[in-house]
Amino acid sequence: MDIDEAKGMLHLEKVDHIGIAVKDLDKSIPYYTDILGLPLLKIEEVESEKVRVAFIDAGNIKIELLTSMDETSAIHGFLLKRGEGIHHIAFGVKGIEERLAELKEKGVQLINEQPKIGAGGAEVAFLHPKSSYGVLMELCDKSKTEG
Repeated sequence: MDIDEAKGMLHLEKVDHIGIAVKDLDKSIPYYTDILGLPLLKIEEVESEKVRVAFIDAGNIKIELLTSMDETSAIHGFLLKRGEGIHHIAFGVKGIEERLAELKEKGVQLINEQPKIGAGGAEVAFLHPKSSYGVLMELCDKSKTEG
């Protein structure tokens, strides 16, 4: 690929985390911490999404365990339809609004046209799985929350 081709590509920094939907956060955490020996980083509620999340440090990536706080949460519907398991892959980006505009211009169906505040105060937005071969993808911009 030459430089002119690379200019038109979306720049994803890294896989930030993998989201896993679970029925019971408190019962799920010990599997990762006690059995696998991975450190628990934090637990928090994301009111905008009606989820409780736990971040687990898996070395080069984080695992985000998600459970619904009530029946209005998208995670609640996911668990009813598909059960526990991988929910999404989150990619770290900088300039999330520009990245969303680039994706929309390229024909990617967006769930969120504008970013919203997610776990840890990061700006997040989701891409529709119809545009990514069945995988729900999240863009995660932490540039405003990092020192």
